[in-house]
Amino acid sequence: MKGWLVEEFGGPEVMQWAELPDPVPASDEVAVDVHASGVNFAETRMRAGTYTGLASPIVLGLEGSGVVSAIGDKVTTCKVGDKIFFRGRGSHATKCLIKDYHAFPLPEGWTFEQGAAAGVGWLTAWHALHIVGGAKPGDKVLIEAIASSVGTAALQIAKAKGCWVVGTASQDEKLAKATEYGADALINYKTENVQERVMELTDGYGLDVGCMTIGEETASSLIESMAPEGRVCMYGSTGGRMVTFSLNIGARNIQLLSMSIDTSARYVPETIPSFRTEALELFRNGTFKPIIDTILPVSDVVRAHEMVGERHHFGKIILAVPQD
Repeated sequence: MKGWLVEEFGGPEVMQWAELPDPVPASDEVAVDVHASGVNFAETRMRAGTYTGLASPIVLGLEGSGVVSAIGDKVTTCKVGDKIFFRGRGSHATKCLIKDYHAFPLPEGWTFEQGAAAGVGWLTAWHALHIVGGAKPGDKVLIEAIASSVGTAALQIAKAKGCWVVGTASQDEKLAKATEYGADALINYKTENVQERVMELTDGYGLDVGCMTIGEETASSLIESMAPEGRVCMYGSTGGRMVTFSLNIGARNIQLLSMSIDTSARYVPETIPSFRTEALELFRNGTFKPIIDTILPVSDVVRAHEMVGERHHFGKIILAVPQD
């Protein structure tokens, strides 16, 4: 097999399309012949060496889709020959090894490219809104970076739950596209005062749930926009990590809920089963749709990383892996 290997952290030039050992699944693992792989902001940080707790060498990629080629003797989610989408490291390759619980059946009628857009963003958004944030009908929800893969997933999840949704982004063209997927209101956080606009839009009430993924650049305005008993779900830091806030949030009973699906004790026992039983059905009936901006050949991984840095895309960038 071959994959995009990083032996020393640095710029895009450190990525090498290298020969790698074929994966051999353990008892609870699945080997996949990869047909498509999703590109995430986190992978640019992994390549650069700024991703917390990661050591080199690494094979890039966090999600994908393909055909099951081998399974361990305790695997229950799939069988050899099944078409699946998945979350798992090392997906920017011709083959990938994943945990049994991270294999999901590719919905009927989906392309592999659609499947590769569903692993990371949708699981993160589902964990944030369904498990951590507890979004419910009638809640007023703000989603930062609504044009991102997590943001576009969170928008659809929140609307399916009967929430009112306002999205933020730094570019007006991204905000315009979000209206096509049901956003009730939109704010350009570069040119508008988020707190003032939220209060105008909610008649002074504020937000029940705030999905924070930008971090330092927008944290204060989001926290100040929360209604009493509001829940802030923090799952990203694309705009800086050093966040400060006033302890007057205690008087308003604001909850700051940090999360990472990689380390959450609730992820495997709660998020995965509910995603498998509830979200997959909404994928099947067309309520949920992965949003793809661009499909590139896997050989164009450098261009994919450039696009992530340029921040003009709406939805997911996908790498298509040719089959020999």
